[in-house]
Amino acid sequence: MPILGIIASSKLKAVPSSYESIATVTVGGGGAANIEFTSIPATYTHLQIRGIGRGSFTDLTMRFNSDTGNNYSSHRLYGTGSSTPGTDGEDSTGAYGTYILYAGRLSSAASVFCGNIIDILDYANTNKYKASRSLYGFDENGSGNIFLASGNWRNTNAITTIRLTPFSGTISQYSQFALYGIKGS
Repeated sequence: MPILGIIASSKLKAVPSSYESIATVTVGGGGAANIEFTSIPATYTHLQIRGIGRGSFTDLTMRFNSDTGNNYSSHRLYGTGSSTPGTDGEDSTGAYGTYILYAGRLSSAASVFCGNIIDILDYANTNKYKASRSLYGFDENGSGNIFLASGNWRNTNAITTIRLTPFSGTISQYSQFALYGIKGS
């Protein structure tokens, strides 16, 4: 019996998606200083942000609930494809101020957008600090970068607001970021 016949005759059911769209932000003309998701419901297990972004060649930082305190830290591993992989990290008193949490990157090339996937784990759990992990990268005809980052927000509050802000410059027109809620099992 062909495999399709076996599957068709079985009692397998299609599993609905575990991801639900919460909000999408598309940057209009003139760019934006930041992207913010507000009024995030506490009805999911985890959150995920998927985005494509362009702007000045800069990293994106992430803040939760407008907290600018000394309670963020992050670390990342990166590679260029042509040099030795590197690592770096910042804590709450790092070179970029009190809000450092690597979240993504914007590409500086006029026609290149950087892809970003940011997971925020157990965002509504009020018994633990919040952790994030990010995978982001871009290719500029062989001279791009790829990054894997992790972050920590040392606060037990449920996350209700997320703000993505570049270290410098603005987020360019047509950049788009979407927030998804991930259902538990």
